[in-house]
Amino acid sequence: MRILIIADDLSGAADCAIGFASAGLQTVVTLDPLHDKADAQVIAADTDTRRLTPAQAAERTLAAYKALHQPGQRLYKKIDSTLRGNWAAEVAALQPLAGLAIVAPAFPATGRTLRGGRVWVNGQPLETTDTWKLENGDRPADIEAMLVDAGLSTAKLGLDTLRGDKHLLERRIAEVAGSGTQALIVDAQTEDDLLTLARLTASMEQPLFWIGSGGLAREIASLAGVSEAGFTASEPAALERSQAPILILVGSLSGVCERQCALLKERGGVSELVVPPEVLRQGTTHADWALWQSQIGDQLDGWSDLLLRIGRDEAFDPQEGAQLSTRLALLVEPHFAKVGGLIATGGETARAILTTVGIDSLQLLTEIEAGVAFARPTVSRQGHRPGIVTKAGAFGTDHALYAAWQHLSESADRSSPQRTRIQGLQ
Repeated sequence: MRILIIADDLSGAADCAIGFASAGLQTVVTLDPLHDKADAQVIAADTDTRRLTPAQAAERTLAAYKALHQPGQRLYKKIDSTLRGNWAAEVAALQPLAGLAIVAPAFPATGRTLRGGRVWVNGQPLETTDTWKLENGDRPADIEAMLVDAGLSTAKLGLDTLRGDKHLLERRIAEVAGSGTQALIVDAQTEDDLLTLARLTASMEQPLFWIGSGGLAREIASLAGVSEAGFTASEPAALERSQAPILILVGSLSGVCERQCALLKERGGVSELVVPPEVLRQGTTHADWALWQSQIGDQLDGWSDLLLRIGRDEAFDPQEGAQLSTRLALLVEPHFAKVGGLIATGGETARAILTTVGIDSLQLLTEIEAGVAFARPTVSRQGHRPGIVTKAGAFGTDHALYAAWQHLSESADRSSPQRTRIQGLQ
C-alpha cells in the first residue's frame, strides 16, 4: 500500500506521517508538492493552506493531489484534531475524486477524542479550550455543520456501532457509501476504536479516503499489510555527528507550549531570547534588528543551546503568525550553519525556517513522543543537514520540548558547553 498524505501545515504533515516511518516505511515530507518529484512509499505534502481563504485552500489542495497522486495510492487528508484551518473546504474539493470521506479526527494519545460528532480535548468540549477561542471566538466546533457548509452530505457512526458486530459495521459503512452520502463522521475515544476503523476501511473495495489527525494515521500504519512493505527508515549514512548547539524555535503561544518551554529551561538549562513582536513586524527597518541578529549569533557562537521565542504584546493578532515566523527565520538565517540540531514548534514556524534556509523536503526517521517527529533534510541548498524535530504548538506532554532536546543531544557527539540563561532585549 502506498499512501499520499495531504496536510495544511508542516508540523501536521510530519506528525501524521511519522507513524509510517516508525513502522519501517520510507517516508518523506515535501514543502513543495507542485514541483517536488518525491518518490517514497509514503509522501506527506504540506500545502500551507491554513491561513488562506476556503476557496484558495481547496484549489491548492486539489492541485497538490493531482500533482502527486499515483495509481494504487491511498489518500489520507490530514486535518487538525482541533479543527483549525479550511479542512472542510479541502475535503469537499477532494471528495469527488476520492470517494466517501471517512472523517475521524480523534487522537487519543494526545487527549483528543470524538463523541457525538463533537471534539473533546482532555475531557473538555473543544469550544471551551484556549486553542479554539484564540482563533474562533464563539463559533461552534461542529464537524457536521462545517462539512454541510462546504457542500457535503453527511452521516454519523457512533461508538456502539463501531464497537459492535464487525459484519454489521461493514454493512453500515457500505450502505452509507452506496447511498451517495459524501462524508461519514466516526466517533472514537480510544486507539482501539481507531484501529477497528482502520482495519475495516483499509480492506473495503468502495472508493473512500481518510480524514483525520495523526491518531488514525498511526493505526493505518500499524496494519500488517502496510508494515510488511520492506522499507527501512534510517539516517543517511554520510552525515557526520555534530558538536554544534541546538536551536529551539517557538512560534506558538498556546498554554501547552508555555509549560513545555518552562520545563525545558528548568531541566535543560538552555539560554532564552524572546523577540518582541514589534521587531518582527518592522523587520530589517527596526532600529534593533541588527542587534537581535547579532545576539542570536553570539549565543550560537558560544556553544549555548538557545530557546528563541516570539513574544506577545497588546497588538498581537493570531493572523500575523506566518509573517512573524518568517521574520524570525530571517533573524536566524545568517547563523543557521552553526546549528547542530533544530526544534521547531508550530507549523508556520517550522515551514518558515526551512524554506528560508533552503530545505524543501524531510526524511522522517522516528517519533520522540506522540506528535513529535524527528527528521533529516533530504537535500539542502546550503548543504547543511542538521537533525530536525517538528511539533505542533498545542500538542504534546509538558516535557515534549525537553524530550526533543534530549533526543538531539543524545543523537549527536556534543561537547558540554556552559549554558547560562540570558535576558532578552527590552
